This record gives sequence, C-alpha cells and structure tokens, in this order.
Amino acid sequence: MELKRSVMNNEKSNLKYIRAKNRVEKEKGFYTHLMIYILVNIGITVVKVWNNLGSWESFTNELMSINVWSVWVIWGIFLVLHFLSLKYGQAWEERKIEELMNKELFNNSEEKNHGKI
Repeated sequence: MELKRSVMNNEKSNLKYIRAKNRVEKEKGFYTHLMIYILVNIGITVVKVWNNLGSWESFTNELMSINVWSVWVIWGIFLVLHFLSLKYGQAWEERKIEELMNKELFNNSEEKNHGKI
C-alpha cells in the first residue's frame, strides 16, 4: 500500500512538473509573439513614414494615418486574443489534463490490482 502511494505521489509530481513546463513554454511563446509584434511594427512604421520626414506636419500626418495604425490594430487584436487564451484558457486546459491524468492513474492502479500489469 505504501509503494502504491509512493508511485502515485511520484506520478502526480511528474504531472505537476509537466504542467509547469507547459505553462512556461506557452508564456514564452506569448512574450516572443509580443516582442516580434513590437519590433516588426516599429520597422513597418519607420518604413512607411521615412519619406515624410521633410516637415513635422507631414511626419505626424503619415504617422497617424490608417496605413500605419491598421497593422498595429489588427495584429494587436490577435495579440490580445493570444494573451486571453493564455490567461483564461489555461484553467480549462489544466482541469482537463488533471481529469485525464487521474483517470489514467485510476485505470493503471485498477490494472495493477487485478494483475494485468
């Protein structure tokens, strides 16, 4: 009985490690997405306003044009969706993983008890 508890505790700690690693990878993916968003959009903005550096008025007119801001806004919407899925989709995913792992642990312990393994 003690061996069974030890095995189950070990499997649960492995599950916690896997979940934590998965969470870190998803957060890393979001921050990578954020950095690419910032760098690429700054580059696109610079390219689009470069020809309008003759006067402050032409520069600000181009900077505030739909040509420049449309990329920021559209891509920004997808970035916000990525963030929301990371923060709020994670809880559902963790519950589902826990449910499936508990089911698997239960099935494994049942098989061991009946001599199948």
